[in-house]
Amino acid sequence: MVRAYRIKFPNHLKRKRHAEEEEEAKEELRSEAVDSRDYGGSGEEEVEDVMEDIPGIPVIAPVDRLKKPGVIFILDKATVEIGKVGKKHQLLNSDEHANFLKKHNKDPSEYRPDIIHQALLSILDSPLTKAGRLQALYIRSTGRELIEVKPNVRIPRTFRRFCGLMVQLLEKHKITAEGSREKLLALIKNPVTDHLPVNSRKIGLSYSSDKVVRMSDYVAAASDNVNLVFVVGAMSHGVIDKGFVEDFISISNYPLSAACCIGRICNALEQKWKIL
Repeated sequence: MVRAYRIKFPNHLKRKRHAEEEEEAKEELRSEAVDSRDYGGSGEEEVEDVMEDIPGIPVIAPVDRLKKPGVIFILDKATVEIGKVGKKHQLLNSDEHANFLKKHNKDPSEYRPDIIHQALLSILDSPLTKAGRLQALYIRSTGRELIEVKPNVRIPRTFRRFCGLMVQLLEKHKITAEGSREKLLALIKNPVTDHLPVNSRKIGLSYSSDKVVRMSDYVAAASDNVNLVFVVGAMSHGVIDKGFVEDFISISNYPLSAACCIGRICNALEQKWKIL
């Protein structure tokens, strides 16, 4: 039997072969780069730039709102107050902190941050907002804080996570998207009228109003050249601040929750602007 031997190449042939392999690899990389530019690449980096977020608050892809009539919501008299319960700060609510509130001579029934949570979800989850027609959203608290909520933010679905978010907001005065540093929620200066467009019509809603209207007819009669600003109460009982309201209406013969009122407003505007 003949023993097999490996053929040895001279060193100069090895170096030549190695150089040819490197050149082929570089050529493949250049061709892949050209192909990715021709077809727009994978798009992963562009998506990450737009959709940077922080945990619990994803950012919705921006929608073009130019030259389209829109709506502004003001949620009035919301109870968003933090207190040091035990060793940490918490968002006070009637379910978990009734004894704490009573010790500090406060009425637990007035501490209902769940109302503002439901109202925010009703607005931000609506087809109206997803179509890019929500121009601005503000929260006026009972503690005189004014909070701006960006239309492209997605509020946490669970109430516990929402409470943690509000505690962080009230302590740091802003919630920013990681990477882009865009302010998703922020405490801004009062009064709220300084942040409203000049050609705006401020409409307050309350069951106590003598002017009862059908919301679909009411918004259909409004001009698209006027910015509609709806002021909805975010408290368990009481009346909104009518100091800057131009029209004070009721949309039902029965008392409705804030989320229900917002649902009727959004539905009427969606019909007006043909949003499905």
